[in-house]
Amino acid sequence: MNELVVARHGESESSVLDRLNGDPSVDVHLTQAGREQARRLGHAVGGVDLVAHTEFGRTRETAELAWPQTPLLLVPDLNEIKFGQFEGTHWNEGYHEWVLTSPPDEMCPGDGESRLAAVERYLRGYRLLLERSESRIALVGHGAPIRYLLLALEDQPPVRILERIEPARPYTVEADALEAAVRVLERWVEAPAF
Repeated sequence: MNELVVARHGESESSVLDRLNGDPSVDVHLTQAGREQARRLGHAVGGVDLVAHTEFGRTRETAELAWPQTPLLLVPDLNEIKFGQFEGTHWNEGYHEWVLTSPPDEMCPGDGESRLAAVERYLRGYRLLLERSESRIALVGHGAPIRYLLLALEDQPPVRILERIEPARPYTVEADALEAAVRVLERWVEAPAF
C-alpha cells in the first residue's frame, strides 16, 4: 500500500438517532442522506484499487455506493468498539460516565470491550492494510478507529473522549505516515493510560 484514504461511513439510521451501535448483527442501514454522502465520497476521492470495510452493513453500503466497480475487502479488526450493555442507548445514558471513570483496560460492562482491546484490534487491521499490495486503498470505517488514527498521525495517544468524525469525509494518509501512527498506538498499548 502506498496511500490509504480513510472515511467514516455515511449517515446511518443509528447515527441520526444518536444511538450507540457496536454490534454488527444489528441491522443498521444508511439514511437517504447517507447514501448521497457515500456517492459524493466516491466522486471526491476518485479511483482506488481496493475498498476495505468492516462487518457493519453501513460501511459495506457506503463502500459499494462510493466505489461500485472496485473490489472489496472485509476487515473485521476495524469494527466499531463493542458497547456491551450500552448497545442501542444514547451516549449520555451511561456509556459517557463509564468512559470518564474507567481505565483503558477495563472491559465495558455487559460483554463489551475495553478501549485497550479495541486499539489492539485496530492495530491488526491497520497492519493488514499496510501489507496489502494494492497502491491506493480506501477504508470505510467507524468513528473510534478513525479518530484514534488521526490522533496518532499527530503523535498523540488515545484519549478518553473522542471528537466525532464527520460522515463520509475523506482523510488521505501516506504509507510512511500510517506506519508512524501505528507505532504511536503500539507504544500506547504497551503502557495504556489516559
